[in-house]
Amino acid sequence: MQDRNFRQAVIRLGTHGEDYGNWMPGSMLRLAGGLAALAAVLAVLSFAAFHITALGAVFVIAAVILLVLLLWCAWIRRQYAFGGGGMMEQVHQVVLSHLNFDGQGQLLDVGCGSGALSIRAALTWRAAQVVGIDYWSPAYGYGQAMCEKNAESEGVAAQCRFQHGDANRLDFPDESFDAVVSNYVYHNITGADKRALLRETLRVLKKGGVFALNDEMKPRMYGDMEAFAQELRDMGYEDAHIIDTAQEAFGSRRRAARRMLGDSRMLVGRK
Repeated sequence: MQDRNFRQAVIRLGTHGEDYGNWMPGSMLRLAGGLAALAAVLAVLSFAAFHITALGAVFVIAAVILLVLLLWCAWIRRQYAFGGGGMMEQVHQVVLSHLNFDGQGQLLDVGCGSGALSIRAALTWRAAQVVGIDYWSPAYGYGQAMCEKNAESEGVAAQCRFQHGDANRLDFPDESFDAVVSNYVYHNITGADKRALLRETLRVLKKGGVFALNDEMKPRMYGDMEAFAQELRDMGYEDAHIIDTAQEAFGSRRRAARRMLGDSRMLVGRK
């Protein structure tokens, strides 16, 4: 484990101009900024044009709240950024540090986004073949072309393959992969049973394969994850346990919560 962590520590992504995007999308900042500006305009109109003081006060309060939200989102975006606070990269290091993978065979990254975790895995295990799948919703601005360009720039294009996919129904046979990873994906899939998503990911993992599945595991979405890990062990998994990534990646749950990831936890083990 120490050797794997050391090798990860010297891997720095994004040093050749790659675009890995951000977990706090620019669209969120534009929305908050636009609404703050609109509230400010309506406040001015309420006071100056309509002479409705109470309504103007409501719009002033709304504008202030939205401005605070905008500043908070901008700070979070800076914290996450490659070349900024580096939290995206730090979390990826934590995820892979708990994957007890020998680097042989195929690794699947469910919800690969901009390809950052897939590419880090390829750089960590140079003998592995990495497959990244994503639905690529337009909200984050990620896409297959972005992933392929980043992999080419980082020198791992021959190791990586990226394709469109749906985490609800993975387009792979049972027991196709030697390792599976995922990072902050499942909570974004609206209407889906989160444990069903985990089971679908684990379906394509070979017996004896390893997994590290990190997400914002709110109890109202996931239920009791310690019980779920026990359920997997009862099914015959060699190992399944929960890692508190809010503590490990961010330093504390409070710090993680300030970055909107206070319930970060990871299901890890071996099938």
